[in-house]
Amino acid sequence: MITDAAPPTTRMPVYFLSHGGGPWPYMQGKMRERFALLEQSLRDIPAQLPAPPKAVLVVSGHWEEPVLTVSSSPRPGMIYDYYGFPDYLYHISYPAPGSPALAERVQQLLRDGGWPVRGDPERGFDHGTFSMLAPMYPQADVPVVQLSLMTDLDPARHIAVGQALAPLRDEGVLILGSGLSYHNLRNWGPGAAAPSAAFDGWLRRVLLDASPQARRDALTQWQRAPSAREAHPREDHLIPLMVVVGAAGDDPATRIYSEAFMGAIAASSYRFGADRTPSRSDLLAAAA
Repeated sequence: MITDAAPPTTRMPVYFLSHGGGPWPYMQGKMRERFALLEQSLRDIPAQLPAPPKAVLVVSGHWEEPVLTVSSSPRPGMIYDYYGFPDYLYHISYPAPGSPALAERVQQLLRDGGWPVRGDPERGFDHGTFSMLAPMYPQADVPVVQLSLMTDLDPARHIAVGQALAPLRDEGVLILGSGLSYHNLRNWGPGAAAPSAAFDGWLRRVLLDASPQARRDALTQWQRAPSAREAHPREDHLIPLMVVVGAAGDDPATRIYSEAFMGAIAASSYRFGADRTPSRSDLLAAAA
């Protein structure tokens, strides 16, 4: 265990975050400006927490393994898992430290829950991790560990993984699920408006209005949602939400980010727990 358990009043919330496209926090010019609302929502997160996190655990939609795998390097490198960007974006660095102690704690909790798990001392930060952490913690001074998805992408199994990891919330660890509420790169523009809005509306109703058990049940059957496979032809960017919902337990959800990205694509992010005074991004999302 990396710390003594924190009092319940300092239990960390958990988040499902739409992480945007590629290395956007490091871009320049008009393309960078398109992410202004997303960036503000990410910058607001530290102020929503009951205490500064001792470490961050990221479940990224950009890492899948046959067996649950935890990054364990004390000094993770970078993974430039995107294509077609200017050369300077393949030399950027987010130099946050890793946390072997948290990596071991995550493995312990998963083993105790009956999950096969291994550590990976070579895994670096993919853009699903550093693109959202750069606005949140620009000084890169909070230790970061990543947890892979399982390649089966089974929603119920990933909810159960989140339930096994829930004790971390009382140990000062911030759990972030990093994906996108809409991820269909073959339909990324005006044609995405209707399917992304249909799926995003269903997701909003399930997360904000359903009981905790009903939302878990609905998410295990997410393919029945309106425009489900149009929004997620492959569900790698949705499954981090399942881990987050498992870790959330019975905590209510708050939508902290919502917009029609690039004027068309409905995108959103959610916080579970830590019922605090709404931040500016909370109010903007609620009004959207």
